[in-house]
Amino acid sequence: MFVKRFFEPAIAQASYMIGCQRTGEAVVVDANRDIDQYVAVAAQEGLRIAFVTETHIHADYLSGSRELAQRTGASLCLSDEGDADWKYQFPHDRKLKDGDRITIGNVRLDVVHTPGHTPEHISFLVTDGAAADRPIAALTGDFIFVGDVGRPDLLERAANIKGTMEKGARVLWGSLQKFASQDEWLQIWPGHGAGSACGKGISAIPSSTLGYERRFNWAYGCKSEAEFVERVLAGQPEPPKYFATMKRLNRDLGGPEPGPEGAIAFGYRPTPEEVMATNSLVIDTRPSHEFAASHRHGAVNIPLNGSFLTWAGWLIPYDREFYLFTDREDEVRRQLSLIGLHRIGGVMPTGAARGGGEIPQIAAKDAVARIQGATLVDVRSANEWATGHIPGAVHIPLGYLSERLSTIPADRPIVVQCQSGGRSAIAASLLARAGRRDVTNLSGGITAWAAAGLPIDTEAHAAEATRS
Repeated sequence: MFVKRFFEPAIAQASYMIGCQRTGEAVVVDANRDIDQYVAVAAQEGLRIAFVTETHIHADYLSGSRELAQRTGASLCLSDEGDADWKYQFPHDRKLKDGDRITIGNVRLDVVHTPGHTPEHISFLVTDGAAADRPIAALTGDFIFVGDVGRPDLLERAANIKGTMEKGARVLWGSLQKFASQDEWLQIWPGHGAGSACGKGISAIPSSTLGYERRFNWAYGCKSEAEFVERVLAGQPEPPKYFATMKRLNRDLGGPEPGPEGAIAFGYRPTPEEVMATNSLVIDTRPSHEFAASHRHGAVNIPLNGSFLTWAGWLIPYDREFYLFTDREDEVRRQLSLIGLHRIGGVMPTGAARGGGEIPQIAAKDAVARIQGATLVDVRSANEWATGHIPGAVHIPLGYLSERLSTIPADRPIVVQCQSGGRSAIAASLLARAGRRDVTNLSGGITAWAAAGLPIDTEAHAAEATRS
């Protein structure tokens, strides 16, 4: 049996190729849109991709399963479990039910319905029939992670399907209890690692065993369904706004919406003056400190770092053209394709990104007097806000800032703040684009504020945080 794990750090996502070296066949599970990597490995290993499948309808990235099956001639096999509204809506070759099996030579993938994260979610028990008659591993997708479990709130909080959050949590509890009867040695090969928004505490360790998770995963430590439901729903991060779009496209089309791929495909290189004169959306991918020192008026700063795709998905609309300042065109284009952002009007080098714009930075010790006459905007998550905040701050998570600009007084200076200064730098650029000229970034965020011994309001504000 051949096994290859592919890990995409931009979305902390894992996909897998399982092959039988005797017959030269392979199956790919949970492919993302960078499908060249699967084709290349298959060719390198002398394997033919015979089947393409996935564990569920994904929310955090655009599936590459349909494209990969079309390119390779593989059979596309997808879950037929769950509610009618959340079944795959596009044509595919085989509908999978609990108890079904995908066979490639000596290797078997047995389908187990494991709902809770989503109604249609399935896992695959992998058996190397040449060596054993029991499964060696389970491809668990977003069901069981290392140290965590899939969140059951996304249909309600991301796709706006009311009344599904608590129900999903109870179903997930049942799936966990049922799955616990599998052999203790069973390896767990999950669909995400640390940094994914599909869980709240996923380990960076790439795999585990069921026996280990039953002993040390917090979910298996719960003594009752009620305790599990309370704990799994508490403290989940806000799902990025683009999750709803991914769910719809992956369910209805199995990939990107037909439409313009963007002028970037034709090598269009506009001048900054051309672009900025039209008030087009321009994303400057330079580090925040470079953007703060000098940038083009109206540009939005989303640094090309580990959080790039998260904030691109929050802040770049899918229905309009946008432009980029970047010197890493291929990588930016590849990452944006993972979440279906294709409407790139043109690319400009970062050497042309400097201009008359500036975001002043202020140290914590100097900010006390400054914020007395200003509006202090805390752009951290609801969970972070609930653990403590600077007295007098207004809480608007970064992802919601653009739609809540009207709640920020226009006649006062603004100081923006996050945990350590990264997200607030993005927020400052959004405020500047919206025409707010007196905007300052609190350098080092609340971390620097606390280190300076300045006061923090530690009273619980769970209700306000939830509303935010």
